[in-house]
Amino acid sequence: MKVLGISMGRKNERSDIYCKQALMGVEAAAKASGRDIEVEFINTVTMNIGQCRGCGACSKAPDGIIKCILPDDYLKLEEKVLDADGIIIAAPVYSVGIVGQLKNFLDRFGAAHDRASMLEEQKKRREEGRPLLDERYFKDRYCSYIAVGGAWTEDWTGLGLPMMHLFGCSQAMKVVGQINANDQGRKTSPFLDPPMMDDVFAMGENLANNLGVPYDETTWFGKEGTCPVCHLNLMLVDGSDSVTCAVCGIHGKAETKDGHLKITFSDEEKKRARNTVTGLYEHHNEIGEMMRICIPLLQEKKEFLAEKGREYRAYQPKWS
Repeated sequence: MKVLGISMGRKNERSDIYCKQALMGVEAAAKASGRDIEVEFINTVTMNIGQCRGCGACSKAPDGIIKCILPDDYLKLEEKVLDADGIIIAAPVYSVGIVGQLKNFLDRFGAAHDRASMLEEQKKRREEGRPLLDERYFKDRYCSYIAVGGAWTEDWTGLGLPMMHLFGCSQAMKVVGQINANDQGRKTSPFLDPPMMDDVFAMGENLANNLGVPYDETTWFGKEGTCPVCHLNLMLVDGSDSVTCAVCGIHGKAETKDGHLKITFSDEEKKRARNTVTGLYEHHNEIGEMMRICIPLLQEKKEFLAEKGREYRAYQPKWS
């Protein structure tokens, strides 16, 4: 088993310290249980991971290997992730949400490694006798996240953990722990906050103990939260009693009881969360239906779209 620790903050600063502390927890749990778990740490702050350009080259995979063609450091980190069985990410929250480098990575990693799409592609390749996709694409993985922010009010770091969940969504990774390490501005250093360091260490132990465990039997480390899947409190409301988890996409029912808001989610909804194979297949089928509708429309409107395209390509305003 391999556990990868990824820090996307400044070298030897808070994200590094928390990530390494969690890895130490992994090692302690491995030693206590007698399991062979290798750990590796990588700081990405000086890595060049540019944004996805939407070229679609990664979806072609003619030789059975899904690879981005942009010549930067993305592939190095991708290989580390694919080799890992467990992943711990610590990332700064500078402006309410996660640091841009992580978003760049997950944009390029996510759609290209959609598990439902790859399962269907693998079936086709077997039937047609073509080269198969890398088996690492189908491996179960376990994740824990640490969002590191300076503000003592959690709302100023409120999109950190929700955005980090996008990392493992397309691969149906199982998140087994998370910590919002906010209030770093007043705490000054992780070394001056022993309770937080203890929690991070315990989260690492929990990740190690969950490796190889069936997803529905894993144990959770962190606050329970409103959503029973991602354990976060980010909900979409429309004025009715229907509530949707913005991270998992599952629907619940809201009611007020004794002055408290209670939201319940059915077992059926939990099973269709975005980070499950069922949820990913739901999206895969949605895309298939979209293609069924849009391709004939593109053919029908071909001349009109070409004319409008020329018009907009020619439009190049600039300051006088």
